[in-house]
This record gives sequence, C-alpha cells and structure tokens, in this order.
Amino acid sequence: MTNQTWFLIFRTMRPRQWTKNLLVFAALIFSQNLFNTTMLRDSTIAFVIFCLLSGSVYTLNDLLDIKQDRLHPKKSKRPLASGKLKPASAIIAGLLLVTLSLANAFWLNTNFGLIALSYFILQIAYSTVLKHIVILDVLAVSVGFVLRAIAGAEVIDVPISSWLLVCTILLALFLSLGKRRHEILLLEDNAVNHRKILYEYSPALLDQMISVVTASTVVAYALYTMSVETITKFQTDNLKYTIPFVLYGIFRYLYLIHQKSEGGSPEKILLNDKPLLINIILYLTTVWLFTYS
Repeated sequence: MTNQTWFLIFRTMRPRQWTKNLLVFAALIFSQNLFNTTMLRDSTIAFVIFCLLSGSVYTLNDLLDIKQDRLHPKKSKRPLASGKLKPASAIIAGLLLVTLSLANAFWLNTNFGLIALSYFILQIAYSTVLKHIVILDVLAVSVGFVLRAIAGAEVIDVPISSWLLVCTILLALFLSLGKRRHEILLLEDNAVNHRKILYEYSPALLDQMISVVTASTVVAYALYTMSVETITKFQTDNLKYTIPFVLYGIFRYLYLIHQKSEGGSPEKILLNDKPLLINIILYLTTVWLFTYS
C-alpha cells in the first residue's frame, strides 16, 4: 500500500476520537499511582493498544456504513464514503490492526487482553446489531467506556471503584444521547435514511433522557466524593470541592448542545471549546492537589 493509502486509513481510524481512550488512565490517577513509573508505562501501552483497537473498529465500521454515510453532509467526506479509499485496503488494514492490538493486549496482561477482546466483540456487535435497537444502542456505547475504565485498572492490577464505573457509564450515556439529539436535528427528514434507529427517537424524548442522566451523574459524583470509602482512601474529604467543576462541565456541554447546536462530535468539543478545556484542566489539577499532595 502507498503512503497515501495509509494516510487515508489513518483518517478512517478517527484519531480525534482517541481522546475517549484516556479513560484508561482513570484507575492510575485515582489509585494514586500516577508517579509509579512501571504502572504509568503499562497504562500508556494500554492506551496505545486501545487507540489502535478502537481505530480498527472505526475503519471496519466505515466499511459497513458506506451507503448511509454518503447521505450524511459531513460523513460523506470520509475516505471510504467519498471513494478515495478502496474497501479492500480498509479490510486488510483493519484486520491487521485488530490482530496486532489483541496480540499485544494479551502479551501485556491476560485479564487486560480479555477485556480488550470483550471491547472488540462489543463494538462488532454494536456495528452489526445493537446500533439498530433503541436504547440498547446508547447503552452499548456507554459500556464501551466502562470497559476502557476497567481495562485501565486491570493492566496495573488495582481494584476499581464501583463509583468510578457508575459515573463513567452515566457520563457516557450523557454524551451518547447528546450525539443522537444532534444527528436528529442536523439531518431532519433525512435522519432515518442515514441511521434507521433515529426513527425511534425524538428531540423531546432525548431531552428527557438527558435530564435524567445529567441529574444522576451529578448526584453519583457528589456521593462518590463524600463517601466513607473515598474519604478513607484519600485521607481527605476535599474532593467534594471538585463538584463545581463537574457541574460547570455538564452545564457548558448542555449549553453547546442547545444553544450552539453542537454535540455531534464530543471529542471535537472537548478539544476545541476553550472554556470546557480549561475547566477540565482545572478539575484534574484540583484532583491532583487533593489526592497527591
């Protein structure tokens, strides 16, 4: 394959969305092992593996969605949908990346390898079946986030907090529902032709679901910061002071969804919206001060 072909394949891997794989580092940070060089190394390798694995899934997913993507104003410009990349090249690259990712995952840690394999199976199930089933489609996406968090704990062999899992799945649902809402409003009457499952949703229904998930996320995180387990683990109750950052982040995202008609690309918002990015940096800095100092 030519360099141009590999560049197009790289684009199908959607590197912008690799920010989701940063969840692998959650267990490292909240287990207070950020400065453990061995654990940091293993977590970084795990992050790279998930980037390659999720990237290969995106490539294979684009193969399955060529016809639907051609009806989308933005997705029609993707390498496969636009015809710039041949399907055969994408298939070969996708299978090669999957094999390489899973082989290295099992080499790094057996349990981590099993979770990586479970993640891949879930993504294939989502691409072929689950994305066509109402509610299960967004739940499947959320479980993918949870598996990333669990994988991060397994690769460094530390117990994972139940609170972390609950907050992760709720936040992932919040982002997934926001994306569905954006697709419906962007595509309007053509939404069903692009993604049939959108017929089962409406902006009003999604707004109700987002409200439930938003409230649940804030409450779950607040309970986490004030739980006896958390206070005992970190020897401080100061994590409760990070709640305003979580509130601002959620409110800012809701503002972007409703007032700026964004939400179709969460990773793009996280990278491009300066107030939200600053809030995340301040949140992480505050968590570090309270848990490591």
